[in-house]
Amino acid sequence: MTLLDRYVVRTLLSAIGLVMAALLMLGMLFVFIGEQGNVGVGHYTMLDALQYSALTLPQFALEAFPAGALIGALLGIGMLARSHELTVMRVSGMSKLRLGAAVLISAALLVAIALLVGEFLAQPLGQLADEQKAYAKYSNMSFAGAGAWIRDGDLILNVQDRSSAAEFGGMLIFELTADNRIAAIAHAEHASAAGAQSWQLRNYVESRFVNDSVTSLRQPQRPLHTAAGADFLRLVNTDTSELSLRTLYRAIHYLRSNNLGTEQYEIAFWSRVARTVGIAVALLFALPFGFGALRSASLSARITFGVALGIVYVFLQRLVESGTQVFDLDPLVLAWVPTGLLALVTATLMWRVR
Repeated sequence: MTLLDRYVVRTLLSAIGLVMAALLMLGMLFVFIGEQGNVGVGHYTMLDALQYSALTLPQFALEAFPAGALIGALLGIGMLARSHELTVMRVSGMSKLRLGAAVLISAALLVAIALLVGEFLAQPLGQLADEQKAYAKYSNMSFAGAGAWIRDGDLILNVQDRSSAAEFGGMLIFELTADNRIAAIAHAEHASAAGAQSWQLRNYVESRFVNDSVTSLRQPQRPLHTAAGADFLRLVNTDTSELSLRTLYRAIHYLRSNNLGTEQYEIAFWSRVARTVGIAVALLFALPFGFGALRSASLSARITFGVALGIVYVFLQRLVESGTQVFDLDPLVLAWVPTGLLALVTATLMWRVR
């Protein structure tokens, strides 16, 4: 990477960092204001609302990254253009493709940051925020509920009465034969998560149907290994847009192996991939605005244009996600429509630059 490459990368990243900081501050403020209706419920205080707002920032950053990258790139390219530095680079022999490569270096760094945030920060911190909020609001109430139904091959599980992240009040287990007949029915008074794919059952009672007879089994404790552990149960109450790519991929694989519907998770998976790639496209889109008549645009005009285009991009992405679910369309194709349109406009503008 040459000195000019480092200069372009530093300028773009500085502008994008400034824009993202402003967006995160606004996002945290809006979430904090939205939480005021929950303050005073149970033991939920203003400090809890502030903590909840801070813990949800990584998820907000993921959703705002393409728009923030677009606005920041327009500002960064605008600064280089108004100071005539881009013109000097072109006159010195730096082609538009070479400038595009420098921009893509910045994009690669931003994509890496987005992937790290999405895979290691957004989901666990978001779940922690939801759990702490629920415990603060309903600390004097029971967390009992109808539970969740899970199918894992020949096993059908009904997990009941969740009391914490890893403790459940009970579990019903139905074991099927190859022709989908009931082979056994079991019940455990308590079920605890013992790992990613295992449970520890207490006070286990089983009735197994063998020919024309029924055999019974009682055990104080019994391990159970399934593909769906307590971590998978979190998917029942978690918005798919808040899940990491690897979690979505595992969920899709699990659901397909059990002949269950995967549309909701496929939409979330491919939309996340498309939005991540959209970061690189957004930076390239800003590059043509540093040449020709476009380089004389004012700072306010660039900000206004970037905000408007960012809103349109986010709106199209949400529209595509909703349309895919409502009209049962192919998520793999439609998830790329907003990013594809932006890439097409970018290619046209780059081609027109002399």
